Amino acid sequence: MNEVQAYDMLSDTVWTVLLGSAPVLVVALVIPASFLIARALGLPKRMAMLVACGNSICGNSAIATVAPVIDADSDDVAAAIAFTAVLGVVVVLGLPLLGYAIGLTDLQYGALSGLTVYAVPQVIAAAAPFGATAIKIGTLVKLVRVLMLGPVCVVLAMLAPRLRETSERGGVRARPARPPLHRLVPWFIIGFIALAAARSFGLIPGAFLAPMATATTLLTVVSMAALGLGVDVRTVAKAGGPVTAAVVLSLVTLSVVGLAAIVIVGL
Repeated sequence: MNEVQAYDMLSDTVWTVLLGSAPVLVVALVIPASFLIARALGLPKRMAMLVACGNSICGNSAIATVAPVIDADSDDVAAAIAFTAVLGVVVVLGLPLLGYAIGLTDLQYGALSGLTVYAVPQVIAAAAPFGATAIKIGTLVKLVRVLMLGPVCVVLAMLAPRLRETSERGGVRARPARPPLHRLVPWFIIGFIALAAARSFGLIPGAFLAPMATATTLLTVVSMAALGLGVDVRTVAKAGGPVTAAVVLSLVTLSVVGLAAIVIVGL
């Protein structure tokens, strides 16, 4: 290995560490900040935590995973999921405009999309206007952010008794069951790592790459359509003003912290 190759490997390692540290920083800061915002607006503890985790990590998937850990009500889960679904679409449409307005590079915008957009298909859609580099960086950052779901659930399982509140009948809910391991690490993360390793080690024939890329595009379109079809505007309307304000302010906090993290880690 010559000096140029050694430098390139070191440079790649540094960039990987920087890209991996940004999502960890964002999740660690935004969850408590969003929780405090929601509580200040009068939301119950469990509802506040659903909003915080949904916005900070991966939207509906995070809400569905965190809900049994903190014993959240089904109504709270439905309201939180509805709002993240609607705002997820708004972010996908509005984030490119923000990126162009503040003059982000492809690398910076890709990182921002991965730090702020909810679902992986939405990250791809939001990053697409900035090109292939933004899509790749956004997807990588987003997947690292999703991996934070496991550690967050472990912490919440320990904090669950403090999030439980007295029920309307005067009793206290039983301790919620901890989710199984496969709920803490989403299956698509494992699939991503496996396929990335297969591609890196040359296990996928070159003739398969173009058809796989086409299939990826088609599946992304289907995923985006499914997200849209899953939005029930009636559920959103029933949730009320405080939930709306909490989700919007949490999203603003996420965007500001995401931009700050990009500056801090030097992307």
